[in-house]
Formats: sequence, C-alpha cells, structure tokens
Amino acid sequence: MTAAAASILLMLLSGCGASPGTPSGTSTHSLRVNGVERSYVVTVPSESLVDAPLVIMLHGGFGTAVQAEKAYGWSELAAAKGFLVAFPDGLGRAWNAGDGCCGASGESGVDDVAFVENLVSVLQREYSIDPDRIYVTGMSNGGMMAYRLACDTDLFAAVASVAGTILGSCDSPAPISVLAIHGDADESVRMDGEAGNGAENIDGMPVAEVSQLWREIDDCEAPEFEEADVTTTIASCGDRAVELIVVAGAGHQWPGSTQTKGQQLAGADEPSTALDATATIWEFFAAHPKA
Repeated sequence: MTAAAASILLMLLSGCGASPGTPSGTSTHSLRVNGVERSYVVTVPSESLVDAPLVIMLHGGFGTAVQAEKAYGWSELAAAKGFLVAFPDGLGRAWNAGDGCCGASGESGVDDVAFVENLVSVLQREYSIDPDRIYVTGMSNGGMMAYRLACDTDLFAAVASVAGTILGSCDSPAPISVLAIHGDADESVRMDGEAGNGAENIDGMPVAEVSQLWREIDDCEAPEFEEADVTTTIASCGDRAVELIVVAGAGHQWPGSTQTKGQQLAGADEPSTALDATATIWEFFAAHPKA
C-alpha cells in the first residue's frame, strides 16, 4: 500500500472524513458509552491542528447538537480562531445535570458525565489537542451540565454557563476558571434561585451564589464591578478568574445567537444584542488555560 493510500485509509477509519474547514469540516459521529449509542457533531478548523484548544458546547433542553451548531456561531469562530469544537447530543434532548433534571435523562439517571469524558478521550486520540486548553460551555440545561462537569471532573481549564445554575451537590470541585452569563429578566432559570416557569420549574442555586462558590474554591480576591448595558463582576484568582455577566432586560437566551425555528416553537426568549456571548466566552477561554 502506498503512503497516500494509507493516509486516506487512516482518515476513513478515524472518522475524520472530509478535509477540515466549515462547513466541510463539520461532521456527525457516534460512540458507545455504558452500552448506549451516543452521537455528537464536531467542527475542525481548516488550518492544521497542532496542540489546538477544544471546546465542548452543550445544547439546552429541547435542543440538539445540530441546533446548537447552527444557532450559536461556534463553528464559524472555530474556523477563524483555530480551535476544535464538539457538540454532543443529550438523550431525549436533555442532560442529567443533577437533582433529577432534566427530562428523561435526569429522571433515569443517565451518566452524561461519563459520556462527555469519553467524548473528550476520543477527540484527544483523533486530533492534536492541548490538554491544558479543554473547555466546556452550555446553554440552560447545557449550562447546568457544564457546571456538573466542573463539579465532578478535573478535565477542563475553564467553564462557561449561559442561563444555567448548579443543581445537586458540588462538594469538592477542582479549582477552575468560571464565566457565567445570565439575563436579569430570565423567568425560566431565575437569578434568585426561585422556581422558574419553564418545563422543569428549575429552583437551583442562586446565580450570585454560584459565582461566590467558585470564588471561594479558587481563593479569589474581592470582586470588581462594571456597569453599562450589562453588569459584570470580575474576580482575579491568581492564574484563574471568576466572572459573572448580568445582561439587563434579557430573558432566557444566548446573547448574540440566531434563534432557530425549534427554539421559537419551544418558547425561548429573543436573544439579547447587548453582547456576543460566543465571542465573549471564547475570549475568556483563550485567556485561561489550565493553571
């Protein structure tokens, strides 16, 4: 077999398929975890991958990997900035983020932590990924799952949650950089932790207390405040940081995103234009490799 033929065969066996780029660098794959077939979408930038960052993007409740890839602009940003982004699919369009939430995944106790851990391992085998620049973010139920991964693993350098909160226990997490983005008019996942009006009636940890928890874990300095269309709380924690961005007047949404028809039918709020959450999260990630 020639070297060229061997290279083509290796690509086919590894599941890489088409050459990197967008949209040709976006493809769907699957892996079996705990006897269950799980799926994910992955976007590879057009440039050669050498010690590239990896972002795991978790869709919200009722969402999908395909919806998240289309709505939030991560594939386009990955192509522009040279990182790899993966969009896992929650079973039944939901993640088991703790306290029985959410959907059938939460009710049946699906081990989504194991799924994401396995996904990261697969991607590390298939691509050249910098182990100190692996990040996770998510919307709503996906943001809650991102916190669950930060509470239960030490895989990630930083986590960013949009319209999410912590559900269940988070007793001894590893130090990590944390960014939270939340609308102060969010009635589905309320900032004060009271039961929301969404399908799950979420009543998790108040958003400000989530940030305080991570400031204590990371041994941060006293936070600073900035106000404009958004209110930002920034705490320096040595090589890490904890930030909370509160978007004035914004509901349950991903600021700067493109709302899909499915999200409209599910009753999602109109995305705020006060900031581009995807670009903001990437800037935070890029500034905070694993300490």
